[in-house]
Amino acid sequence: QLQASGGGLVQAGGSLGLSCEASARTFRPYHMGWFRQAPGNEREFVAAIVLSGGGRAYYTDSVKGRFTISRDKAKNTVYLQMNGLKSEDTAVYYCAARAGRAIAVLLTYAREYDYWGQGTLVTVSS
Repeated sequence: QLQASGGGLVQAGGSLGLSCEASARTFRPYHMGWFRQAPGNEREFVAAIVLSGGGRAYYTDSVKGRFTISRDKAKNTVYLQMNGLKSEDTAVYYCAARAGRAIAVLLTYAREYDYWGQGTLVTVSS
């Protein structure tokens, strides 16, 4: 139900954009987010957003000021604009959706999400 796109290879300091659409007509998630997983590491939280209403966003500290999550409510789509990319941002990026409302701290846990996209690789060369 989640279709992610974007990603690719970019030099350090460059930019990339990811998008993820929750395509099922009857599925209206409350939150959508992005996680990433580098080789040998656990999946980690990157950013999340409230899909409806004011679209409050949440970020992990390491991407604040460089990444921006946004959404298109009508399209059930979330975007992740990544600027100032660093080699440590290299990972497979996964979008995720949560059906119900949650407090901010819970959004950082992968287990709190109900659906996952297929993952898209972001490689940052130094």
